[in-house]
Amino acid sequence: MVIMKDSPLNSRRDLVILVDEDDRELGLADKLIVHRQGLLHRAVSVFLFNASGEILMQRRARSKYHSPDLLSNSCCTHPLEGEYTAEAGVRRLQEELGVAKVALQSAGHAIYRLELGNGMIEHELDHLFTGFYDGAFDPDPYEVSEVVWQDFNKVHKDIVMHPESYTAWFRILLPAVFEAVDISTGSLREPVSLRHAVSSGK
Repeated sequence: MVIMKDSPLNSRRDLVILVDEDDRELGLADKLIVHRQGLLHRAVSVFLFNASGEILMQRRARSKYHSPDLLSNSCCTHPLEGEYTAEAGVRRLQEELGVAKVALQSAGHAIYRLELGNGMIEHELDHLFTGFYDGAFDPDPYEVSEVVWQDFNKVHKDIVMHPESYTAWFRILLPAVFEAVDISTGSLREPVSLRHAVSSGK
């Protein structure tokens, strides 16, 4: 599916960018169709940390069409047509959390195909970003029901003990980010390059 350049923003946000495994664009498609058919598409995941080495977690709103009421990383999104991935991350931080002026650092990428239940499949080439923030929040209740700072090491352990409390993609991304980021200095040890096999998100 292709949209016209003058399409309303809300209509554009219902479309995601289909890609191949080298992130070459193949076209646009409706996000619900994409998630039902498990088509590979471009995504962005942001992980925010504070000066205490804590990770910012959000609980997805119960109204979300997949993975509702689960804990996840700071924010996720799908870039709009013509939008750089870092720009998409900055935009979504503002929209979901009311967080502005955060410098994001590329932390690599991941490809995964996860069955989410209810006929939904998350098949993404996900661009990962980290950032540091110590300010206030103004979350959108239609997107986020809770925002909380958590000790990074404790989350890393809890996700093993209670995987059902977290989104499927966060469960596979967090260990990779844990290995890649030095929280004490904020530096990236090495970019994430993760390819996850087909699995169940249940």
